[in-house]
Amino acid sequence: MKQIFIAVLILFLSSLLRTEAIDEIKTGDTLTIENCIELAIKNSPQIEIYKQQAEIQDYRKGQAKANYFPSIGASVGYDYGNTDNRYGSNQNKNTSARVALNQLIYSFGKVFSQVKMQQFYKIAAEYDLQNAILDTSNKVRSAYYAVLAAKANVDIQKANVMVNERQYNRTKAFFEEGMVSKIDLVNQEVYLSDAKINLVNAENVYDNAIIQLNNAMYIINAPEYNIENTETFNFKNNFAQVNLINVANTKTQSDERIEPKDAVLTTQVEKTEILENYKFETYPFSLEESVEKAYKNRPDLLSMEATQKAVKEALNYSKKSYFPDLTASAGYNWNNNSYYNTNGITLGAYLSMNNLNIADTRLKIKENKAQLEIANQNVELIKKSVYFEVQNAYVNMIQLEKNIPLIKTKVKQTLENYELADARYEVGMGNFIELQDAKENYNNAQREYVQAIYKYNTALVDLKTAMGEK
Repeated sequence: MKQIFIAVLILFLSSLLRTEAIDEIKTGDTLTIENCIELAIKNSPQIEIYKQQAEIQDYRKGQAKANYFPSIGASVGYDYGNTDNRYGSNQNKNTSARVALNQLIYSFGKVFSQVKMQQFYKIAAEYDLQNAILDTSNKVRSAYYAVLAAKANVDIQKANVMVNERQYNRTKAFFEEGMVSKIDLVNQEVYLSDAKINLVNAENVYDNAIIQLNNAMYIINAPEYNIENTETFNFKNNFAQVNLINVANTKTQSDERIEPKDAVLTTQVEKTEILENYKFETYPFSLEESVEKAYKNRPDLLSMEATQKAVKEALNYSKKSYFPDLTASAGYNWNNNSYYNTNGITLGAYLSMNNLNIADTRLKIKENKAQLEIANQNVELIKKSVYFEVQNAYVNMIQLEKNIPLIKTKVKQTLENYELADARYEVGMGNFIELQDAKENYNNAQREYVQAIYKYNTALVDLKTAMGEK
């Protein structure tokens, strides 16, 4: 079991090290999700605590095994006695030394049960460590995706500001030409102000997402850095340019149209594919298969099962307390007193029961049986909790899996509607409210799409966490 755990841990850590190892963040660094997980595992006090606890259990297992090895005893002494009686005074001086080697021959399985008990506790501690690593890495993943989603939303809001600035300039030109009323110009100023407020709020969400990612990596006073996109959350940073009429410079319908440099019709989601090369693949396992994987992989469940076995061995040890220990001893004694000197070798074998209290032993056995029942129920409790965690995460993931294609279609539809409304308003066939509604619908659809992808990524993290997978 130890070899299996070490192999799993090495495999996980080696996957992190496939990218360039990173010890600390420097200003301007670009981190991958693997880099962030690596830093979190390195910096986590919780993981370090579990490492030390696993080492402690290893030492306790070694202490239990030490009972198989001989013990050495040695003593040196000096006695002085002075006795007075009617015949006179009698003095006695005695110097002695003793060295002995004691070896347990047979304990009727008590030492074996101790060793097995500590071995299972050690396995449980190793699974607790694995669970801490799993929990830490998945918290980083969730925080990482939150940063990507926040960054995408910032880009959407930046583009929205540019769209509103372009529309404000156009509406102002229309107003100066007498083509629209003052209320349209004032309303566009309001929409532009709202767009700028939304951008500030989006930037604040992004800053908070960075803080949460730093927190997940246990990094204080982190410098400015960037994070890379993932395959399932890949977007561009370039805005799409479109052809627009600059009304202020338009003489007649036949004049050549001018393309303002800051003209932006759409944001990154559709025209520039904010989720570039997005690999959307349906989840390949059923709920039952996912639950079975969770039962095999969940470190907390495996830890409790190891604890259950340890408690069984504790019960076996208590039952074997009725049996004696067979030991052997070999020693050398030296004694020198006022009258004679003696020395010699002693050999012996002993069958002994040290301070056996039958009533106390019976109560300890009952206590261990109760502890075993608690351990059994804890295993069942975790199994049921695992089932419902997997079921809940699975249902959420499937729901998002169904929504993503629908929302993507919605983005295309709202873009088409916005382009039509924009064209109608440009030639005076549409009204201002129709244009603004189309723009808001498209902007909201983009945000909804990014949010759906974010939720889907985090739902996968939740499902894999529930299944005990990294």
